[in-house]
Amino acid sequence: MCMKHLVIFFFIPVRHRKKKKGELPDKVFVTRRSVLTELFEISHIRTIYHIFVAILIVFSLNTILYDVLEKGTFSMNFGMIQWAFGKFPKVMAMWVVMQGSTLLVVYPAFYYWSLYRNPKNAGVLDIVWICGVIIYQLGFLSIPIMYLVENNLPPASSIIIATEQTRLLMKSHAFIRENTAKVMYRKKNDADDSETCPDFSKYLYFLFSPTLVYRDNYPRTLTISWRYVVTNFLQVLACLFYTYYIFERFCVPVFQNFNREHITPRGFILSVFGCMMPGTLVLFIGFFAILHSWLNAFAEMLRFGDRLFYKDWWNSTTFSNYYRTWNVVVHDWLYTYIYKDVCKLIGRNNRPGAMACVFIISAVFHEYIITCTFKFFYPVLFVMFAGGGFGFIFLTDKGSNRSWNVFMWVALFIGNGMLMCLYSMEFYARQNCPPKTDNFLDYFIPRSWFCDLPSSSLPSASM
Repeated sequence: MCMKHLVIFFFIPVRHRKKKKGELPDKVFVTRRSVLTELFEISHIRTIYHIFVAILIVFSLNTILYDVLEKGTFSMNFGMIQWAFGKFPKVMAMWVVMQGSTLLVVYPAFYYWSLYRNPKNAGVLDIVWICGVIIYQLGFLSIPIMYLVENNLPPASSIIIATEQTRLLMKSHAFIRENTAKVMYRKKNDADDSETCPDFSKYLYFLFSPTLVYRDNYPRTLTISWRYVVTNFLQVLACLFYTYYIFERFCVPVFQNFNREHITPRGFILSVFGCMMPGTLVLFIGFFAILHSWLNAFAEMLRFGDRLFYKDWWNSTTFSNYYRTWNVVVHDWLYTYIYKDVCKLIGRNNRPGAMACVFIISAVFHEYIITCTFKFFYPVLFVMFAGGGFGFIFLTDKGSNRSWNVFMWVALFIGNGMLMCLYSMEFYARQNCPPKTDNFLDYFIPRSWFCDLPSSSLPSASM
């Protein structure tokens, strides 16, 4: 395959060519509200929201009364939050570097490539351009990793860098992927050179807008409700404290003194079932904080009209529908830039192969973020996501009866319990148990499997 054909295949979206019968549809942005925004207008659903607020208040009162009655003092000590978000100035420094490179490297490089590319030097410039994109993306992946390892950033600080790195990488790929088509067709059809590269303002808006699929224009709302913005950010803050209470009450006391008892089948089963409820609560809270409150706050500030960041995934009777509706923002990117391309490569009739590629890529990046967060490689999420999660798609493919919705929820509860249990065991095992090796392999060898520390010699763990 020559370079021109390679560029056309991988960088020109289907929507820039004439549609053929049977081709997959494109993402279409329309003005619409989030599902929960509409549901909260129903008093019965609003009451469920109030119940969760009441639970947060009870958690807070529980902590206050415990301090007063047991310790005789009142001190709102959020040591876990302070520790988890430690070294925050270093986090912001790396975020500025990543954001700056996305603004000041990607756009200027694309602009000059589109400006100077012509039929005479297209081959050379295309090679330079593709190599430059690959080198930039490799550097963008590796430098933040080295930074967070070198500075030994705590979990919450690390996950901010890892998720922002992934988000900006997906954004830059989307911008390049969509706009390369304009450059290729400009020279073929003698279009106006000024239309090949979008204005910088459009690129800047895309970087901060709550979508990963690039368009020159998006549907916009007419006004900004700053009260709505503040309310959503306060909900994110409340979710942070909610998560703190869950880990403080249900996770840390169980696992902070990890020893060999947790490795027994009895201890493991009890720990998994003990983690199912708090693990699923963390799933709910993370969903509400990020996919609803955080994205709606930015959508409101930017007057971004299409706010369908998720659908009614809780009603799903099949896992394929659950994966499509749980996180529409990421699903749209995977569908537009991975699934459709793989279908073009291997044929539209091999949809399971394209789905497998999407799941593997998604599972790799999910596990990558977890690895960056905890500083060890323990591919539980990858196995469950790319293995069991992918298999459940075919198991529930024909499910239409509501009993399949019950099955989905049971599977989610068990899966979340296993994830919280296994990662917590490994996290505290690395605090309490000596390493099996002093070299790089220690990052890959699970200490929770080989912990030989007797329970009488356990150190006191505060986190």
